[in-house]
This record gives sequence, C-alpha cells and structure tokens, in this order.
Amino acid sequence: MSPRTFGKYRIARLATAPLAALAAVALATATPATATTAQAAPLKGLPGYGTWQADVKKAVAPAIPWLRDRAGKGSGKQAIVLDIDNTALETHYHPGRANTPVLQVAQWAQQHDVAVLFVTARTSSSSARKQLKAAGYPVDGICTRDHGEGKADGKERCRAELTADGWTVTANIGNRPTDFEGGFYEKGFKLPDYGGRLS
Repeated sequence: MSPRTFGKYRIARLATAPLAALAAVALATATPATATTAQAAPLKGLPGYGTWQADVKKAVAPAIPWLRDRAGKGSGKQAIVLDIDNTALETHYHPGRANTPVLQVAQWAQQHDVAVLFVTARTSSSSARKQLKAAGYPVDGICTRDHGEGKADGKERCRAELTADGWTVTANIGNRPTDFEGGFYEKGFKLPDYGGRLS
C-alpha cells in the first residue's frame, strides 16, 4: 500500500475511535521554539547523551501545557504529529529506544483522546510501526515519504492529507527544519539538531 493511500486508509479507521471534543481552528505555520544548543562534544560533533536529553526536555516542556489548554476548547478531531528518528526514538544515541520526554507527550495525548500520528522521511511504515510499538508508543497512524519525494515535501504532503481527512494537528514535534516546512499544524516544538549534525 503506498504512503498516499495508507494515510487516508488509516485515518478512515481512526475516525471511528472516540476523541475528545476539540476546536477545529485555522492551521498556522508557527515558528517552532528552538531548544538550547549545547556545547558539541569532540570528534562526533554532538553533545553527550545527558546534554541532549536536557535539551530535549527543554524543547518539549511547553507541549503538554499547550495541549491541555487546547483540549478544553471547541470540538473536532485533534492529533499530534511526531517525527520518528531522533525525535520519538533515540536513533543516534540508543537505536530503537523511546525518547522519554517525547514518549511522555504521546502518552498524555493518548490518555486525553488525542490521536498520536507519525510523519516520517522513512519510506516503509511496517518496520517503523514495530519499533514504535516496541518502544511503548501508541500508534494511531503513520504516513511515510514516497520514493523520490523530498523530505520536506513528503512531510508537508502527509500533514496536508491529515488535514484534508478532518484532523486538526495541534502539535508537531520534530528535530529538523524539514519537519516544519509547509504548515498544516498549529504549533511546532523543535528538538535540537545541533546545526544539522543530528539527523
């Protein structure tokens, strides 16, 4: 099944799930908050794990308060969108392991009837779904990039499809600029990529 049809197929199934009453507001391309960039470690050009985690926590700290405030307003189908590599999963530091601060946001969303959707530059959803579930994530849908499609273009397309299917993407969490280009979300939360060194 291609990523284009997968997104709509999965969302059609999600539409039957009970979701909290939430507002359907005009989507804006908000400039995402940027985490503090740490001192780069020698050789790899990246900080150590503890520094990265501190920077991640700072970047996502406003996410749950934002979602809590947003959830109490209006009606509609609300979702968060997460990038996978070095966002939901600690791909560089501990491949396949959940990035705990992001997992906590996803768990909060699930507990409050907010769909947890993943938009990724990967071109296969089956292996990603297995990794995410093994790491403890609720997975309500995954939209992948088409072969030959640019990363930013693929992610914008995915969010556009979600919006067309009736979802309000209230929070978009990623670690690269390509995770935020093109809009179709209300607020972005940008994790550190240390000048592009953490993909």
